[in-house]
Amino acid sequence: MGDNNILGENNSPQPARKPAAVVVPLLGLIAVIVGLIVAFSNQSTDFGFVAYAPLSDTLFLGNGGAFVSQGTQLGLALTGVGLLVLAFWAGLAVGRRR
Repeated sequence: MGDNNILGENNSPQPARKPAAVVVPLLGLIAVIVGLIVAFSNQSTDFGFVAYAPLSDTLFLGNGGAFVSQGTQLGLALTGVGLLVLAFWAGLAVGRRR
């Protein structure tokens, strides 16, 4: 031990933070923000009265039967992936702390 160390003091250098510790949550946050922007910018969906032709045997099915557009679905999926990345990173960060 050196002359300036007090008993019980540990002056070992701290390891440098890994780039993944900053990049992973940043990518997750960007995915959430972009997903929300995409989801809420594509809100106009055309849907209306659904009817049948009484004299034909043809069944009409719409495009997917969803009330949200495909852009909104994509944005919500991207938001979900971003939230999963953030949750995974938070779990790792809490698990590493002791």
